Amino acid sequence: MDAIDLIRERVVECEAEGIEILCCPEAILGGLADYAPHPRDIAIDVESGRLESILAPLASKTVTLICGFTELGENGLLYNSAAVFHKGTVIGVYRKLHPAIRKSIYQPGDRMPVFTVGSLTFGIVICNDSNFEEPASVMASQGATVLFVSSNNGLPAERASVVSASRKADIARATENRMWVVRADVAGRAGDFVSDGSSGVVDPAGTLVQSAESFATALLIAEVDT
Repeated sequence: MDAIDLIRERVVECEAEGIEILCCPEAILGGLADYAPHPRDIAIDVESGRLESILAPLASKTVTLICGFTELGENGLLYNSAAVFHKGTVIGVYRKLHPAIRKSIYQPGDRMPVFTVGSLTFGIVICNDSNFEEPASVMASQGATVLFVSSNNGLPAERASVVSASRKADIARATENRMWVVRADVAGRAGDFVSDGSSGVVDPAGTLVQSAESFATALLIAEVDT
């Protein structure tokens, strides 16, 4: 939960810059449960209001936050989720549909919702989900003009360079659905895990209009057409 202070800094930056939506990486709160020694210790219940309490310091009148976390769901099941936090309230949650290429402690989600903030209708997918055509297509059919991709590509060094594959997926989803694709990824090293960082913004024509430098912390800003 140390990430709260970092996210708060970004929210303040966004407020100053007039940015309306801030997308954070996958599982930015607590990290990925697949690598946690006690996964349920980092899991957060939404229905009880605990998530809203944790996110309270990030409440903003002008900035809506997309924040990745491990969700404690019904019957104690764990989900890799992203919450939409708007003016101090969690207005919706997306659960990752494809938790991992290999084995995962997370259960798969089964819904492909869209969210509307102001004049913008958008969808969310989490990391591996972006490799599949269906989620973005379903969300676009419901009116989404932007797809936010919350990612955590921290991997063992021999598998760490996935920027090219991430870009290919983002361009495919953008051109298939004529939508903006905005990816937020982690970058750097944490123990045995490495991420080059694949954060970037692709327009509906498939053009990469913003991207982060390798291993660099950055706030990418883009104005999207709605």
